[in-house]
Amino acid sequence: MSDAVIQVNNLQKSFKNNIVLKGIDFEIQRGEIFALLGSNGAGKTTIVNILSTLMQPDGGNASICGYDIVHQSGKVRRSISLTGQFAAVDGILSGRENILLIAKLRGLKNAEAVADNLLERFGLNKAADRRAAVYSGGMIRRLDIAMSLIGNPEVIFLDEPTTGLDPEARLEVWKIIKELSGNGTTILLTTQYLEEAEQLADKIAILHDGKIIADGTLDKLKELFPPVKKEYIEKQPTLEEIFLSIIRAGKENPQ
Repeated sequence: MSDAVIQVNNLQKSFKNNIVLKGIDFEIQRGEIFALLGSNGAGKTTIVNILSTLMQPDGGNASICGYDIVHQSGKVRRSISLTGQFAAVDGILSGRENILLIAKLRGLKNAEAVADNLLERFGLNKAADRRAAVYSGGMIRRLDIAMSLIGNPEVIFLDEPTTGLDPEARLEVWKIIKELSGNGTTILLTTQYLEEAEQLADKIAILHDGKIIADGTLDKLKELFPPVKKEYIEKQPTLEEIFLSIIRAGKENPQ
């Protein structure tokens, strides 16, 4: 029996005459980190918006934790959390107040303890009582991700989560994502940092021209790459090389 937490079948979406999604299929198992790669405009954020019930599909269907995203959207929202490309942080409030606000909206009784823990984990404890408006871009991003973890959602959508973070902060976010996955949280990650997908993802899907043109583990995707050149040592292809090779092939052989 499948343990898929996210199931997507023939998902379609158009904006006027622009067909963005041409029938997307994939599933994500419990505790997996699933990375969705694609160029700007490939439809990554559209998929996230549909699955998080912010947008309705034109065709196909999908479910989160067994709940249909269209007909049971309320139950879907209670099961998920979303960190989008633009931080959902209130600049007037302090970092602590932002976290407390979300914790109280989620009905948590231990909101203060949750805030203390997240501020510490994300290195924001020293700036906890400063207004978020004076935070650096990286600090705002860390706060935004911290807020998405409140309430321990079963599924987390991370839409380019480390944009604007310095290398040290990015590594800390990677560590937390891995910990979440290890504890059974299912994560759908979109990113433009191919190294990020290479480091984090259990499975990877490459989105191009409205379709998933390749998917699987990193080892499986490496099999699609031409045989390595043997010089003095055998050089394995990086995920970036695999991605660019698949995209070029897709342009040369449109479906």
